[in-house]
Amino acid sequence: MPKYFEDKEEDPSPCAGVKEDLKTCLVETDCVLKDGKSPRQCLKEGHCRALQVTFFECKRSLLDTRSRFRGRKGY
Repeated sequence: MPKYFEDKEEDPSPCAGVKEDLKTCLVETDCVLKDGKSPRQCLKEGHCRALQVTFFECKRSLLDTRSRFRGRKGY
């Protein structure tokens, strides 16, 4: 479940909810907490893959001219 809208001020930038959830997911993984690796290294290893794909699709939909009719992907 997305944690972005719980007790947060509204960020006007698009894809802000997905970005915040991706950050939270990476910081809370065992890769960062127990192994002491950086979030970037953990992201390369495949942690939080679903949120990474969702964030990519949201950013890509900003460049897609058809999104004016379909709406942005993500939340």
